[in-house]
Amino acid sequence: MLFRQLEYLVALSREHHFARAASACFVSQPALSEGIRKLEEELDVPLVRRGRKYEGLTPEGERIVVWAQRILADRDALRDEVGALRSGLSGRMRIGSIPTASAAVSELTGPFCTEHPLVTVEVIADLQSEDILRQLQNFEIDAGITYLPEDLSDNFHAIPLYQERYVLLITAADGLAHQSKATWAEAARLPLCLLTEAMQGRRVLDDVFTQAGAAPSPRIETDSVAALFAHVRTGRWASIVPHAWLHVFGVPHGMRAVPLVEPSWTMPVGLVTTAQKPGSVMARALTEIAEHIDMATALERLPGETSMP
Repeated sequence: MLFRQLEYLVALSREHHFARAASACFVSQPALSEGIRKLEEELDVPLVRRGRKYEGLTPEGERIVVWAQRILADRDALRDEVGALRSGLSGRMRIGSIPTASAAVSELTGPFCTEHPLVTVEVIADLQSEDILRQLQNFEIDAGITYLPEDLSDNFHAIPLYQERYVLLITAADGLAHQSKATWAEAARLPLCLLTEAMQGRRVLDDVFTQAGAAPSPRIETDSVAALFAHVRTGRWASIVPHAWLHVFGVPHGMRAVPLVEPSWTMPVGLVTTAQKPGSVMARALTEIAEHIDMATALERLPGETSMP
């Protein structure tokens, strides 16, 4: 059995298409098909349901691909471990993140890259929580930054980083801007610019509005954080954003950020890795960074502010 054959099977499971899987593995389609056929012969079980086109993996194939992912992840972890012993940590680290946690990611990658200058970091910042957990289990990413549910599986190790909460961005001329807090029901009556319903951050907002018994009717919807802040900067629109975003974008000129209450919604966000031992050397290195950062305090700082000595 060759690692390459396992890579072919994992790629086919991921791409659901022989030609795309072959392209991902930088081989011809016949070479990939032959490699999988030889793997089937060696294991003496059918792995792929074949027809005029790819029809999926067999039940045996579904079980074997999990082992293949684990074996390949352990191989990569071994290579990284040996490399770190020889010349320091090097290679590529993959981090998956929910969109609202982008500010937290930057607070981790900075010190990580300083500590490990030979490592390249790839950040996938548009994942949903369930996607992050699935990709961790499939060894497609080394670590994830996501919401931490109370029932997080024992298959994962989590380090809490901060509590996500929301603020109302509103023009300074509005009466609510002079209040110390605003309710979600009050926010629902404003001309809002929000993320689109397809985005996880918007679905979180809709859930909180439902808890408050309110039904907003946003006039502007966008799938871009930059576009959202651009609209808010005009002063015509209000918006509701995670407080952590202010750490990156600041409060637009002429606007105020007002805490939202009734309900006072918060959700823990943290760094998640697999609980498998010894696991990825990249994940262990990032975990060590996370354990020594006061993320909650860092995210309170607005652009232009410096930390106290």
